[in-house]
Amino acid sequence: MPENLLAPGAVLALWTLIMLGWAAVTRFQAFGKVGLDLKTAPPGGRGVDLEGVLPPLTNWKSHNYTHLLEQPTLFYAVLVFLHLSGGSTDLTRGLAWAYVVLRIIHSLYQATVNRVPVRFAIFALATFCLVVLAVLAVIATLG
Repeated sequence: MPENLLAPGAVLALWTLIMLGWAAVTRFQAFGKVGLDLKTAPPGGRGVDLEGVLPPLTNWKSHNYTHLLEQPTLFYAVLVFLHLSGGSTDLTRGLAWAYVVLRIIHSLYQATVNRVPVRFAIFALATFCLVVLAVLAVIATLG
């Protein structure tokens, strides 16, 4: 395990961009199949407008990309707080890597199978890691 506490954040940022690419490729492939032509689409369209137009399996990748821009923003901040306050320990690095691995598993599951009870369990485990990291960040920053 790398000693740098910021490494898990960098990996998750890269993973988020991979999911963006996967979502984009999948959507562009689906446009032709459902008869959408971007050249004739009305102005101001948004991704949410594709709900019910594109197949769910296509939209799931985009949903996950959106999820990776929500809770993980707290993860990035917590990593910075821990890093700057000397809170990089084996425990915090382990929890940070666990969070990243769980979020990647969550992404793959949501993008392919997407059964809510299992997806929620993966999300809950990742959230637990983040809560513990946040508590440890508060302790580290209060000194």
